[in-house]
Amino acid sequence: MVNRVIVILTDGSQVWNFFLSELDAFEMKDCNKRRQYPNGSTVDRRLGTFEISALVKGLGKWGNNHEERVHYSKVQIISRGTTKANKKPKGSKDLLDEEDQSHIMWWKERMKMYKKPSSVQLIKRLNYSNLLGVDANLKNGSLKEGTLNSEILQFKSRFPREVLLCRVGDFYEAIGIDACVLVEHAGLNPYGGLRSDSIPKAGCPVVNLRQTLDDLTRSGYSVCIVEEVQGPTQARARKGRFISGHAHPGSPYVFGLAGVDHDVDFPDPMPVIGISRSAKGYCLIFILETMKTYSVDDGLTEEAVVTKLRTSCYHHLFLHESLRHNSSGTFRWGEFGEGGLLWGECRGRNSDWYAGDPVIELLGKVREFYGLNPEAAFRNITVYSEKRPSPLHLGTATQIGAIPTEGIPSLLKVLLPSACTGLPILYVRDLLLNPPTFETARAIQAACKLMSNVTCSVPEFTCMSASKLVKLLELKEVNHLEFCRIRNVADEILLMYRKSELHDILKLLMDPTWVSTGLKMEFETLVNECEWISNKVGEVILLDGENDQKTSSSPVIPNDFFEVMESSWRGRVKRIHAEDAFFEVERAADALSVAVMEDFLPIVNRVKATTAPLGGPKGDIQFAREHESVWFKGKRFAPTVWAGTPGEEQIKELRPATDSKGRKVGEEWLTTRKVEDALTRYHEACSKAKARVLELLRELSAELQDKINVLVFASMLLVITKALFSHVSEGRRRRWTFPTIYEFLKSEDKSLSHESSVMKIENLSPYWFDVAQGNAISNTFEMCSLFLLTGPNGGGKSSLLRSVCAAGLLGICGFMVPAESALIPHFDSVMLHMKSYDSPVDGKSSFQIEMSEIRSIVARATSSSLVLVDEICRGTETAKGTCIAGSIIETLDNIGCLGVVSTHLHGIFDLPLNIKNAIYKAMGAEDVDGRTKPTWKLMDGICRESLAFETALKEGIPDTIIKRAEELYLSQNEKDVSFVKTASTNGNLSFDSNFKCADETHDLLNKVAVRNIHFKSQKLNSLETVRQKVTSTVTNICKKRLIELSKQNDSPELAEVTCVSVPAKELPPPSTIGASSVYILFRPDNKLYVGQTDDLEGRVRAHRSKEGMQNASFLYITVPGKSIASQLETLLINQLPVHGFKLSNLADGKHRNFGTASNLSLENLTLHH
Repeated sequence: MVNRVIVILTDGSQVWNFFLSELDAFEMKDCNKRRQYPNGSTVDRRLGTFEISALVKGLGKWGNNHEERVHYSKVQIISRGTTKANKKPKGSKDLLDEEDQSHIMWWKERMKMYKKPSSVQLIKRLNYSNLLGVDANLKNGSLKEGTLNSEILQFKSRFPREVLLCRVGDFYEAIGIDACVLVEHAGLNPYGGLRSDSIPKAGCPVVNLRQTLDDLTRSGYSVCIVEEVQGPTQARARKGRFISGHAHPGSPYVFGLAGVDHDVDFPDPMPVIGISRSAKGYCLIFILETMKTYSVDDGLTEEAVVTKLRTSCYHHLFLHESLRHNSSGTFRWGEFGEGGLLWGECRGRNSDWYAGDPVIELLGKVREFYGLNPEAAFRNITVYSEKRPSPLHLGTATQIGAIPTEGIPSLLKVLLPSACTGLPILYVRDLLLNPPTFETARAIQAACKLMSNVTCSVPEFTCMSASKLVKLLELKEVNHLEFCRIRNVADEILLMYRKSELHDILKLLMDPTWVSTGLKMEFETLVNECEWISNKVGEVILLDGENDQKTSSSPVIPNDFFEVMESSWRGRVKRIHAEDAFFEVERAADALSVAVMEDFLPIVNRVKATTAPLGGPKGDIQFAREHESVWFKGKRFAPTVWAGTPGEEQIKELRPATDSKGRKVGEEWLTTRKVEDALTRYHEACSKAKARVLELLRELSAELQDKINVLVFASMLLVITKALFSHVSEGRRRRWTFPTIYEFLKSEDKSLSHESSVMKIENLSPYWFDVAQGNAISNTFEMCSLFLLTGPNGGGKSSLLRSVCAAGLLGICGFMVPAESALIPHFDSVMLHMKSYDSPVDGKSSFQIEMSEIRSIVARATSSSLVLVDEICRGTETAKGTCIAGSIIETLDNIGCLGVVSTHLHGIFDLPLNIKNAIYKAMGAEDVDGRTKPTWKLMDGICRESLAFETALKEGIPDTIIKRAEELYLSQNEKDVSFVKTASTNGNLSFDSNFKCADETHDLLNKVAVRNIHFKSQKLNSLETVRQKVTSTVTNICKKRLIELSKQNDSPELAEVTCVSVPAKELPPPSTIGASSVYILFRPDNKLYVGQTDDLEGRVRAHRSKEGMQNASFLYITVPGKSIASQLETLLINQLPVHGFKLSNLADGKHRNFGTASNLSLENLTLHH
């Protein structure tokens, strides 16, 4: 029960205690909702800004029954059953509650980091007595009830840590702290310059809102946008305002997008990340507010957590109290030891600490952070699997270029073609950093193998951001362009389902998509739901190629007028759904045309009929774009003598044109009452049509909201499909191969563990070299245990380690590898350590960093791991470093992992090492003209020659220094150290030169396939008829020519020729990569273009990139060489016009006989359809 109200008067001068027994009525208003509380009633309201109207009795100063309205800014419960209302006096700082104080301190810390002189000057004028930082004593600083500042403060109290932009007319304005943020980060100038008598104030025009929001979110700020209620208002009445949306890093502002005709770029969603620690290891929690999802990645190493932080752009970081010290008290959050690497990573980042259950409490923080309902549900998308390999460590990810690193060849760049960008790259990167389970990797590889042999055309694969889909659908802001993309997603799933060659690929990728989205979906359910979505969108949205409506037109009104007025709603939905609204627009347009014709045209004709020298009458019907009106614009057209001539009556009806506020536009702009009435009717009709179109779009969004999970799953499946098709295309071009991958055989006897696993690779080349260009040196090996590798400087040790690491990682992800054949076990972790450098910021030497990484490797290595360490213990003195290295090698050998440890510490071979399985390997060297040079080939043995002197001399060290170094070396070594080949502890390994992978890819084509494929469509449109005729003609022409060539070369006679069709929005299959092709392009002007190429997909994309060619279709045939392709190209250019076809490149037929026919081999010629 609320029994006492404490009121501070507006001027802060007096305080009155009103007991409810003294009040006849108690009225409280919050957020435009009024409730009447009778005497003694319970008041149960959340904190906010209120008004109290009290009918006071018995207060002598006011007399009986005096009504007083008191405004105050915060209601607080001061004791059980008591409510306190405070009105803060100007400059008061002690009336803020503890929560508000924490928000203000948060802003003060950020203000301290601002550097711009204009920002610094504005900050000096802030007063931290309220959430806005507004000083009420300055000009325009009043926070009294009824002012705009007071209204802004109310909105700010709901989202105190967001920058607030308030719509005021044609601008978005910010005051106080928020104005300082705009000046510092959005490059805006403060209103009124730097005058010191006014509160900080800044803003941007409406047209620049998107750019301002981008600047703020890139700087890490969230923004709350307040819009005005559009429409007529009463005189002197303030416009209503409401929070229309928010912009967060990774989540843009989408209000009003349903009505625009352009796309908005959606950045990658930025999660809120929480880090905690448990007995399993480190735990990383990712929460996406946009998707309302979270995932929990537990049991991570410190290096894995740092890697994920380095590769994630996140909105905010929360650190759990468990990081400071664990339950046993043995671990502390600090600089050295375990946790030190993570400490160094988090030290320079903005983060907050939290306690309690790591997941539940973090979800609560996120709801509070984004202003969500406390009951807002988040879906757990974690796919738990104990068999999934460990995520890559930071060192591994950087040293193979999975994380872009200067000077390191990027593995990502060679996995996909340069034209493949966006979401597919992100998927591949995530797969490399977080390798999948064996089942998922096997499904990915099986899909890739099928893709490699596909001969039919494939979809373009529409890639839509899942976060964009979810946000637009939930807020009902999907425009017609996005609906077309949504339908493309559904149609491409259906296309893959219906094409026999793509059907199995679609099935295989269901599980990888489940792992990526956390959504489990049945195959038939996906297909049925996509069919429903496609039909539903097609029923409402006007699709490409459809046209059931035309823009209004008139012989007397400029066409620009109708285009501008109707472009915002025409061409979006099918007319049948808004027939009445569209019809009314057409009637209103006709009425407007009649009014203009009757009132303006006679005047225009009169002006044109008048001939006069300079200074004569002028007049015409023009479009006043700024005012969205059609008026008469003229001067000196009124007659000096009224004689009843044509047009005089219309001139008398003219009156000055006025804008929406009733102000005169200009002396030359004139109108009539009839035209104005017709304009008003037309504007109202257009407004109703636009409203109806937006209503239909939002209704469709509401219907598709139940299908969000289906769309998220389908869009992710297409992203994966496009990534894998692109990878297969690039892999084929680079002549990579599919490895045979298998699960490790678990052996109870550690001494036999090396016999249960083997990694065999034939002709492995560095992944950054292009084998197709013939510039790579390859190596073949069979790895059953640990290799101890030696070799000279520049001999290829580091390159070999990177190559083995890349091959192992690609293999366990299901990708192709840079080799001729490979057998790769599914490792539980792939760990690579290369040379370390010191980190002065963290206060660590290079040896400290190396030991930290080695500690993590040794702790995580198992008999199923691939461990690669380059130049072990190079950062400390030789004697002790050699012993540490020897002990590490013994440990890894005892574990039984596969891998390579390279070293220049030759003293290791003199140590009494207790190793059973390790094998000595060396990078070869040879003597050329008395000088030792590396061969970059792997072989058995030990190489004690470092080529240190030669390397130093090559890099420009003076001869005098090198000679003196040689003298010192000879003085310390009695015997010359040369390349010594020794047997390994287990004997020499022999390689089978005929070793081939069991799943080696087959030859693409063995002989010519001759068959015609007919169109299955029962109803052919004109384009399909032309395509059918072209196919038949091309088949006959090529068949005849190829038969002639076969006779000249004594090859078997060819009986049949086939063409492959590439419809609009589809691409050639990967099997065309590296093959010579002759193609026919169907142009929109009904002409054909004949060409030949060795890069068909690239040529198709190039043609479609030209204006008007986006939906061009193609036919093509593949041939075994460029010479045949050139001959067939010339032949078709010369022969197709004879058969009645028009060509756009007829002149190219003059270039005859590209190449010669004498060396043509038709053994592998294949022509498809």
